[in-house]
Amino acid sequence: MLAPLRAGRNVLRLLQIVITLARYDALFPLERLSGAMVVVRLLRPFRRRDAALLRLRPGERLAAALQALGPSFIKLGQALSTRADLIGEEVAVDLSGLQDRLPPFPAEDARRIIAEELDHPLEELFSSFDDKPVAAASIAQVHFAVTTEGEDVAVKVLRPGIAASFARDIDLFFWLAGIIERTQPSLRRLKPHAIVETLADSVRLEMDLRFEAAAASELAENFEGDPEFKVPQVDWTRTGGHVLTLQRVHGIPIRDREALIAAGLDIEEILARAARSFFNQVFRDGFFHADLHPGNLFVDAEGAIVVVDFGIMGRVDKRTRYYLADMLLGFLTGDYRRVAEIHFSAGYVPARQSIDAFTQACRSIGEPILGRAMHEISIGRLLAQLFQITEQFEMETQPQLLLLQKTMVLAEGVGRILDPTINMWGLATPLIEDWMRINRGPEARILETLGDAFAAIQRLPTLLNDIEKAAAMAADGGLRLHPETVAAMRGRNGATLPLWIAALALAALAFALW
Repeated sequence: MLAPLRAGRNVLRLLQIVITLARYDALFPLERLSGAMVVVRLLRPFRRRDAALLRLRPGERLAAALQALGPSFIKLGQALSTRADLIGEEVAVDLSGLQDRLPPFPAEDARRIIAEELDHPLEELFSSFDDKPVAAASIAQVHFAVTTEGEDVAVKVLRPGIAASFARDIDLFFWLAGIIERTQPSLRRLKPHAIVETLADSVRLEMDLRFEAAAASELAENFEGDPEFKVPQVDWTRTGGHVLTLQRVHGIPIRDREALIAAGLDIEEILARAARSFFNQVFRDGFFHADLHPGNLFVDAEGAIVVVDFGIMGRVDKRTRYYLADMLLGFLTGDYRRVAEIHFSAGYVPARQSIDAFTQACRSIGEPILGRAMHEISIGRLLAQLFQITEQFEMETQPQLLLLQKTMVLAEGVGRILDPTINMWGLATPLIEDWMRINRGPEARILETLGDAFAAIQRLPTLLNDIEKAAAMAADGGLRLHPETVAAMRGRNGATLPLWIAALALAALAFALW
């Protein structure tokens, strides 16, 4: 009974979506779906005859349509902005500017949610509370307040009913992903279901503001004592699932170049600090702020970068960091064969593909930037172009890299606002070189091998215990071994090989590895 109801609800919602896309003349994404052209032609009469709309690029029209469809679709558009391989680079750039802004909800609701969540009247928590929000987005809005202890804070409050709204739309996205995977074989490589799953996981984390508080706390811990990059402190006593209270940030918005100069701050030094902090997040810590648009960055009186809004964070494991470093170094030095080998060894490109052809494709991306001034090179754009060739070589989607690429584009956008003649990655070059030497040099590789060997030795007790259990089970008849295995475990006189000999053999192997 529930399945037909779900399908009926999703069909009605889908009809609303395609009509909205038609009104904004943004049906072009459907043209890639086989069998969808009939639908596209039928819906074209719904297009608005709006001169201003007709002047917009396709990506801008799609962004406007997604904005009109509501919070879930704003998030979907932001996710798609990382998929230049799927929607094209120009559309991806247009979607990257999609602003997560909505009209604020009433202050009375915010006050009620705070009191219910924190189980205290608002007056017992804050001596003053500004009813006018300073920011209102799809999931939450932010109010300035002063605690009863006299601390200036920013209070983030979850939007009423937003969880149910997102749940309905995420269910629709999963339903559509299933249809696409069943009916569009050529698009299965793009993992529609996995894309929606990633979006759903991200939204689930954003729906519980305690997770955002934990992210802020972890980022602050990683930069403890660093005078160049600051994270506001979490007020845990005034934080819950629907409410997040952070130390209020006092600073100049990083987009306000004139105000920064008027305050006597060095623009190039601000850029250098932004580059160093981003590099440390990605390569040193493997944990980075993944929503670095200008509205989330401030500069304090001492010139330190101060970041806010920790709802979207990214993680990069050590193996992926090594891949990124080797790959970027290969591009910047023109070693395209090395770039191709890295992709094959990491398993990103299937072994059945031609490494020579992939090397040629990498050259087509790298040659246009080789030898150019650093300020003319966009690492974010380079990664976007790399992902564009994925379809030809069956390279599977790597969500963590897509999020990183999007964040790099946002960070480079901040750099262009401050000074378009300076490349922020060039300012971080000494850090990159040191990190590569320490982590990817010969000494590092030797230490890595020794670490693997030591880990193997640490696992020996568990392995020996498993062998002992297996032998006991075999003796009791509870484990049936292959006859050849039994024969190998017996000596000439038929006696079972003593366990201490097996242990010595394993220890010798571990010692040899060491």
